[in-house]
Amino acid sequence: MALPSLLTYTQIPNLFRRGKVRDTYDLGDALLMVATDRVSAFDVVLPTGIPGRGIVLAELSAFWFRKTAHIAPNHFLGMAYDPYIVATYLKKGPLPDEIARRGMVIRKAKRIDVECVVRGYITGSAWAEYRGSGSVNGSSMPAGLQESQAFPQPLFTPTTKAERGHDIPLTLPQLRDLVGASLARTLEETGIALYTFAHAFARERGVIVADTKFEFGWIDGQFAVIDELLTPDSSRFWGAASYQPGKPQPSFDKQIIRDWLTESGWNKEPPAPVLPPEIVERTAARYREVFHQLTGKMLA
Repeated sequence: MALPSLLTYTQIPNLFRRGKVRDTYDLGDALLMVATDRVSAFDVVLPTGIPGRGIVLAELSAFWFRKTAHIAPNHFLGMAYDPYIVATYLKKGPLPDEIARRGMVIRKAKRIDVECVVRGYITGSAWAEYRGSGSVNGSSMPAGLQESQAFPQPLFTPTTKAERGHDIPLTLPQLRDLVGASLARTLEETGIALYTFAHAFARERGVIVADTKFEFGWIDGQFAVIDELLTPDSSRFWGAASYQPGKPQPSFDKQIIRDWLTESGWNKEPPAPVLPPEIVERTAARYREVFHQLTGKMLA
């Protein structure tokens, strides 16, 4: 299958913010958030983009925003190519196709500065902490857990939201001190409800949502889900057919890139090396594959 065109940089009027992956533009009464094909690893934006990656990130977020609106309100208004969205929010007319396919028009929100991580399985940093101290996010865990094993119940493990550097884990008492007991409870309950729904939905389609992170904010005083939702960038997706506790699991994300970078001997300081074509193609295929499994649709 031919790869989509590559879009790593956008330049249209009224830039609001340019992040590692997303370019956000101010539309006046809304925002346009464009998921580019840029990719970062180890906190460094790579010189090589992944064709079509931004389409997957935008379309998959839109898919989940629609699917989970009954659980919590969200900031999603519509895709930037939708005729109603074009007529209502894009005053200067339709956007170029390569931007529209990667663009979500969203409500403006005041972000709550907490990363709300929900874990269904012990892996990644949670597994590393458990091996060292028998705890996850500062809470003691039962002895004898295996790597990639499912927790009896999903765990809410929030962190700070750092603009630069790494997020810092927060215990639940620390979270309550930071945002107040009522909001802390809302963050936990909503995060777990979203994860539980998504895990069950994905499992029926052959995908395990091992863990994910949510962001929340206020829209005209109403609590809402914001940013991206249940994408390969914000979540750890595993194939259910190959799942086997007791070892690491292959994931539908940029792990292929991280592995190659580690093996290349790169010191994780800018500039990053250029990715070989086969790594680009394999990564793009993984993103398309998980999109197809979850939505039942093929990306053109």
